Amino acid sequence: MISTNPFAILAETVPSIGMQIFALAMVALAGGGTILDIIHKKNVKYFFNNAKKAKLSATKNLSSGEKISVVTKTIAHDILTTAELGATQRRIAHVMGMYGTVLFWIGSAVMIFKYSSPGISTPSVWPIIWHVGAIMTVIGGGWFWLFLRVDVSAEANSVFRIVLADLFVLALVAASAMGLIWSYLQSSGINGWDTLFLVLFAVANIILFGGVYWSKFAHMFYKPGAAIQKNLAKADGSNDDLPMPADAPEDFGLGISREKPKHY
Repeated sequence: MISTNPFAILAETVPSIGMQIFALAMVALAGGGTILDIIHKKNVKYFFNNAKKAKLSATKNLSSGEKISVVTKTIAHDILTTAELGATQRRIAHVMGMYGTVLFWIGSAVMIFKYSSPGISTPSVWPIIWHVGAIMTVIGGGWFWLFLRVDVSAEANSVFRIVLADLFVLALVAASAMGLIWSYLQSSGINGWDTLFLVLFAVANIILFGGVYWSKFAHMFYKPGAAIQKNLAKADGSNDDLPMPADAPEDFGLGISREKPKHY
């Protein structure tokens, strides 16, 4: 199963062009939802206005090389490793889910657009990437949703309590899980059930990419931009118009030792 391209087998009944159109439609839904989100929430406008405001209060003019250095370090440290979450379970779950999703989507795109036509052999590395990515996404996303959500771990709400903010992670985990089950049933030759989970796989993807406007999907684009802006503001001295850290040692009192801190 893990070395078999499920889209190549599907191409025996569904034309590869149909799969490609579906994939492009998901990209269009994600792009359209993100644009609507930008227009409604005005996040990008806020970032630009905040950057202009910070420039007026900057104490240092950064050169192009310094800006590139800050951006590069932010991408390598804050974004690619989610270092802001510290050495916590939350960080491990996020990294696993993030890289699993990237592998899953890249594997899907390559196998659908390059290796789904009849008679074309798929290098085993791509199905492996697709399956491993899906497994990582299910583990990372499921770990976060069941045990690490703030309203569950800190506010003692039930893990079965679902709100609109959960749409992204639930649809993401569902899409990966349905894809894995469909691939297994298909490779095992279990007719009927494989079709059911193929439909569920497609529906989960439609919810994931079609629900961008209502979910946290667009945060994948906003968060890196916010991290870069924050670090540039620190480097040029504007610090987003916030007071600089005090020189005095941090003293949170004895109460902080009563409960282990959690990074949200």
